[in-house]
Amino acid sequence: MGEITTLADAVARLVHDGDTIALEGFTHLIPVAAGHEIIRQGRRDLTLVRMTPDIVYDQLIGAGCARKLVFSWAGNPGVGSLHRFRDAAQHGWPAPLEIEEHSHAGMANRYAAGAAGLPFAVLRGYTGTDLPAQTATIAPITCPFTGEVLTAVPALNPDVAIVHAQRADRDGNVQIWGITGVHKEVVLASRRSLVTVEEIVDELEPRPGAVVLPGWTVTSVAEVPGGARPSYAMGYYERDNAYYKEWDAISRDRDSFTSWLRTEVLGR
Repeated sequence: MGEITTLADAVARLVHDGDTIALEGFTHLIPVAAGHEIIRQGRRDLTLVRMTPDIVYDQLIGAGCARKLVFSWAGNPGVGSLHRFRDAAQHGWPAPLEIEEHSHAGMANRYAAGAAGLPFAVLRGYTGTDLPAQTATIAPITCPFTGEVLTAVPALNPDVAIVHAQRADRDGNVQIWGITGVHKEVVLASRRSLVTVEEIVDELEPRPGAVVLPGWTVTSVAEVPGGARPSYAMGYYERDNAYYKEWDAISRDRDSFTSWLRTEVLGR
């Protein structure tokens, strides 16, 4: 496990049409390069899962890769809406998009339940919201000990987890630091996993607060320097705020998006 490979080979082997995939990252270490490789390889009918889908999911949706989005918040952070997401959800372009909406806490607990091998998670969230009336995967549950009515959500076990990290060693052990979000949980919850990293090193040096994913928990590792841009990788590069602003104009119009996709991702 933790096989060292190329990004193209990993996506070809791990991501299939119709899969449920989670490209996770919370402002930091977002696996953008992997998302672009999925687009290049023409994957279709994907269920995209993520706590905070931002521009890479906008790009995947606009490229026609997705049929469903499972999420807790969607937007171009610090800028505004995801226009390709809105176009698909409201107008069915380039394909109709089904949505399943949760809270951040609900999504995080779903990943944690999946990682623990449990069928569902229980939390006090959703009270006072209309999400339970809109989302079939949210249900009330009564505590057998206190009688308190809580909320249950089913575990998330994606077919494929994709995350970005700073380093891996040659045995496929992965080291992550900074805002680690749900990287660990989504990898442990998923059937297959790909970690793209800034660099592969001979030995992982200990770092305060770092998370290490042992090689046996990871299916494939690919060295992809800059693989999180325009998000940031702590210790390697900062967030490209200008890119997020530029994306708003590019994504508003179908023709400008299609032109961007052709030149910047597909290389045509």
